[in-house]
Amino acid sequence: MSGTPPVSGSFALVDYVVFGLMLLVSAAVGVYYAWTDRERQSPRDFLMGGRRLTAFPVAMSLTASFMSAVTVLSMPAEVYRYGAIIALTSISYLLTMTVTSEIFLPVFYRLGITSTYEYLELRFNRATRLLGTVFFILQTVLYTGIVIYTPALALTLVTEIDLWGATVATGLVCTFYCTLGGLKAVVWTDVFQVGVILAGFLAVIVRAVILKGGVFPVIKDAQEGGRLNFWEFDLNPLRRHTFWTVTFGATFVWTSIYGINQAQVQRYISCKSLTQAKLSLYVNLLGLWVIMLCSVSAGLCLYSVYKSCDPWTSGLISASDQLMPYLVMDILGGYPGLPGLFVAAVYSGSLSTVSSSINALAAVTVEDLIKPNTNLTEKQLSWISKGLSLLYGVLCIGMAALASLMGGILQAVINIFGVIGGPLLGLFVLGILCPFGALSGLVIGFALSLWFSIGSHIYPPPPELTHPLPLTTSGCNFTTAEIQNWTFNIAPTEAIPITTLEQDIGSKYWYSLSYMYTCPIGTITVICVGLLVSLFSGGTKQKVESKLTLMKEDTTLFYVLGKNVQLNLTSDRFSKAQGNTNLAFVDVELNLPK
Repeated sequence: MSGTPPVSGSFALVDYVVFGLMLLVSAAVGVYYAWTDRERQSPRDFLMGGRRLTAFPVAMSLTASFMSAVTVLSMPAEVYRYGAIIALTSISYLLTMTVTSEIFLPVFYRLGITSTYEYLELRFNRATRLLGTVFFILQTVLYTGIVIYTPALALTLVTEIDLWGATVATGLVCTFYCTLGGLKAVVWTDVFQVGVILAGFLAVIVRAVILKGGVFPVIKDAQEGGRLNFWEFDLNPLRRHTFWTVTFGATFVWTSIYGINQAQVQRYISCKSLTQAKLSLYVNLLGLWVIMLCSVSAGLCLYSVYKSCDPWTSGLISASDQLMPYLVMDILGGYPGLPGLFVAAVYSGSLSTVSSSINALAAVTVEDLIKPNTNLTEKQLSWISKGLSLLYGVLCIGMAALASLMGGILQAVINIFGVIGGPLLGLFVLGILCPFGALSGLVIGFALSLWFSIGSHIYPPPPELTHPLPLTTSGCNFTTAEIQNWTFNIAPTEAIPITTLEQDIGSKYWYSLSYMYTCPIGTITVICVGLLVSLFSGGTKQKVESKLTLMKEDTTLFYVLGKNVQLNLTSDRFSKAQGNTNLAFVDVELNLPK
């Protein structure tokens, strides 16, 4: 607690039991589905759950897939350092689910595709599909390396868990149940892991509130410390977090995840109907809001406990991502089992994300790289899918070693999704909403996003733009030769005037654009360049099949064996009536005239 000597991490036997049970249950789910689905070994069943899943488990899986250690460790630390303005991301969640359910989902669902990037070949050409696949694989492997390594690093520095033992255990358990059980195992394990994450958060929040004497003292401390900074409406795009960056900017980031990312799309199109798929997105929205509420509340509790004795600036920990583990060992260390529950929550977040990534990587590799170039049987493809799950699991464990070079979790993850996901989102928007487009936009958008991202790492934004809130060690009652009583207090400053910015074009301020805008830059660049190139190259004259663009669902025009057939059915009823079969067989099922 605040003012107390440094915490020495110590796990009791019951903590190891709780943590081990979480890993055991996760692995058992994979064994269960490997046994129950042993007669159905097609890639469709392994990668898509046979398209028979319902809304609730898919919604929980969607929630868990990208609510990893980024949420459990980094989000509370973000609130501790920069305030609760990050909670406004909840607005972007609502916008994202609306855009995804009404624009992307109808097109992907009625096509019955397994890989999102199949759409790019249908809409553009094979080169575009391959480029999109390569971008996705690169993005996912980098992201998964962060997810595996960072929580292990944070926890080993405040507990007795071995760094590489924890890293390898996370990767191996995920690889095990993904390889055995496929998508069903991933989805149902995610349901269990969401419950563990919530339990871990609640243990910390409830104990902190009891220590502080109730909820209102926590809120009062947060207000006095400037942490309730929700209404920052500064239009300066160089400010790290404002109302606009965490709503407008984050909407692009999350749409690039839910709208087109294989790990998410693969889940909701595995639902048994379009209605169930849409419902899964909106139930997932509620899950995202609950997780956000818990993580922000944990951050406010973290500040309230350490408002006068910051363990980071006093040298008790070496990185802000270790704040939550330090708090857990501080306030829950005397309650055997609860530290283990929190560690299980952190690793549940990692397991859910890594398993989703491995399953998605196997899916795009089979569908985009292997299937179009071979004549393998369904059984052979099924075994290859399992082998790829194993291969990608090992690869992601290896990539974890590079994660230490990427800085803080939250900003590193947003940058990865911004640099690669932003341009890909622009390409899909061109395909679905515009009757024409160009591949050149993807290349230029990626180059521009990468340029800004690299520049921001070389020239980090100065404190007057990031606005870190005051932290102090004045209330600490321990002294050592290395730790001095000092205060880290950078008061918010005025935004940099436009005249100053004009003088600094080409200098470090050019790269100080908020990291939340990396994704919008890539998306908007791809759309603008794609449209311009198409206009000047005659691309506006190309004809696009109606099933590849957004259309009204009640009068959808399908291409059936080369004929235009108008069906006065909703996409939902159509898919249910046909069992979501390939459109090439609709002619036989409906007994249409030749």
